[in-house]
Amino acid sequence: MKATCLTLFAAVAAVSCAVLAENDGGLAEATTAAMKAKTAKRQDPDAKSRKAARKVIDTSILPVSQVEAMPVEGEEPSMLPPGKKWKMVWNDEFCGTEIDRTKWMCRESFWGYDFPAFTKNFEGVTLDGKGHVRLNLIKDGDEFRSPHLQTGSLTFDIPRDTAGFWPFGKVRKPLFMHKFGYYEIRCRQPQNPGWHSAFWLQAPAIGADPDPKYGGVECDIMENYRQHTEGLIVGGPLYGGYGKDGRGPGHYRFTYVETPDRWHRYGVDWTPDGYEFYADGKKIGERKCPETGVSHIPQFILISTECGGYRICKRSAGGKIEWGKPDPRLFDAVLPDFFEVDYVRVFDNIE
Repeated sequence: MKATCLTLFAAVAAVSCAVLAENDGGLAEATTAAMKAKTAKRQDPDAKSRKAARKVIDTSILPVSQVEAMPVEGEEPSMLPPGKKWKMVWNDEFCGTEIDRTKWMCRESFWGYDFPAFTKNFEGVTLDGKGHVRLNLIKDGDEFRSPHLQTGSLTFDIPRDTAGFWPFGKVRKPLFMHKFGYYEIRCRQPQNPGWHSAFWLQAPAIGADPDPKYGGVECDIMENYRQHTEGLIVGGPLYGGYGKDGRGPGHYRFTYVETPDRWHRYGVDWTPDGYEFYADGKKIGERKCPETGVSHIPQFILISTECGGYRICKRSAGGKIEWGKPDPRLFDAVLPDFFEVDYVRVFDNIE
């Protein structure tokens, strides 16, 4: 039984860190095996739209350790960046047996179209009654789908609902939006390849303003689509939209090391100066100005899953979308399989 959330002021002691090598942010590992490159591209669900961030930067584990704090009585601790005073301002511990619809909505459409890889109305979202939510992989004949949870909505996702020239439907009222602070998840990854999980932040109208300070940034805190093929977790910022104006400094990547109980923590410290990324108590990457653009607007949170293959689509002359077929590996998946989340927490630096 989950306990009631308590507000905690965690004064965290500063920990010394080694200075980054001057050219660390510019190092990129070239792929020499053609097959490996094709595999990586195939597994990246946004490979075609992320032209500016196609070169993934390989960043070594940085010597900065996080500090344990107990923001929720009787629950698993958080691991917070050192040297700051943190206050928890939003969280979900996934109490009970049903998802809290005052905190989460479903992403059901993809760039204005119904998307067969997304479930609707919380299908596949289950709580185990022990404080965990599971986003389940669903097999339906020869098709697959899975849940995509969010606290707000991308305007461009909403299908048009009028006969006029406006290309989007009625805006969905956000349930939680925030800017700056530390965003943390504790989770266990899916067991089968062919679908992936992610924890990220998004702006309602990313790319609508040419300056990411006002247009917002897609901040990928954790994506596991390379876990089963290369043993890697990736993340980083993208902005300017997903067309020719899309750009970013490149995603960091680090080796996925399994824990005895399979639970992992991932987080980002978002400040006006940039983004610092953490995993399992260690800093594993950073993207700072002027290397990257930084959002200065409130954004929403996503904990998501997606079945591979469906984004490889065709558009007819009349504009109709023909979605791709599921990743063949999904047919070999051992079910049940799910992305399991223990908590999502947001902290403000109050100093």
